[in-house]
Amino acid sequence: MRFLKKLKEFFRNFLSLNFYFTVFTAGEIVIALALARLIAGWVGIDLNDSPFAYFALCSVCIAAGLAILINSFFLKPISMLSESMKKVSGGDFSIRLKENSKIKEIGELNHSFNAMTDELGATEVLQSDFVSNVSHEIKTPLSAIEGYATLLQDSDCTDEERKRYTDKILFNTKRLSELVGNVLIISKIESGTVDICADTFRLDEQIRQSIMLLEAKWVEKDIEFDIELDDIIFTGDRSLLLHVWNNIIGNAIKFSPVGGLVTIRLENCTNFVRFRVDDCGPGISETAKKHIFDKFYQEDSSHKQEGNGLGLALVKRIVDMSGGAIKVENLPESGCRFTVELKNQ
Repeated sequence: MRFLKKLKEFFRNFLSLNFYFTVFTAGEIVIALALARLIAGWVGIDLNDSPFAYFALCSVCIAAGLAILINSFFLKPISMLSESMKKVSGGDFSIRLKENSKIKEIGELNHSFNAMTDELGATEVLQSDFVSNVSHEIKTPLSAIEGYATLLQDSDCTDEERKRYTDKILFNTKRLSELVGNVLIISKIESGTVDICADTFRLDEQIRQSIMLLEAKWVEKDIEFDIELDDIIFTGDRSLLLHVWNNIIGNAIKFSPVGGLVTIRLENCTNFVRFRVDDCGPGISETAKKHIFDKFYQEDSSHKQEGNGLGLALVKRIVDMSGGAIKVENLPESGCRFTVELKNQ
């Protein structure tokens, strides 16, 4: 089987454009010579006495034959490709070309074209879904802000009601600001335009800073912490990595019950650092594990008003861009664990 496979591959590579063109040209010359003698016999020309006529007839036959062959085997597929590219430029990404051409180069060209249209089609779907999701997520807090602002215009509002409406407006404004910020960062990362600012800093101190930035959330839920952080000097993008710790620790706080325990570990391993966060929440289903790093994915609708489904998607892209890895797993009793491993330069 391996021999047959290699033999097939050999002939596939052998039957290239140059091979076909050489065969067609040689065949045309032989056929042209025969046709020239046949035509000369019909019109009564003695080729021995008129070598110029013989040469002229051969040239005409060769030129006509080559024109037909080149048009049929070479120019026609290129014309089809040109027409297909015009349709693609018009936004039609469903165009597909036959890849089983006898000519190797034409088959490879059509294969590359089909791969291009597949990628463009997938990108269009993702972009359409992204725009739709962003529009929906922006509309929700904007509607809330508009509603509470309208209520504030009521002259009969009490001071307590005004304060409550103002707090709701500020809350939704913050949600909107976080959404726009996350969208901008993800867009820059995916387009490759984000500027990586390598800096050397104390990673354990940055994680402590992240915990303090989230103080209002864990104080409100009376969350306890079990923290062990190795002293680590790390080189990386300080601002982007802060997004990682804020999102992971923030999720652990969000999904832990009131009075729950969040465990945080930072270990200095050989050539890399390991950051781990355990919560005592309900855990994550197998279905959610497959999509948890997808943009706008939120399994628990009860917490939807607390986020926009972009946090972990942003975390995954930052970790990947930093040459690291992230994984999620359920703990034996309850809760889940997020583990991030980053190379320490």
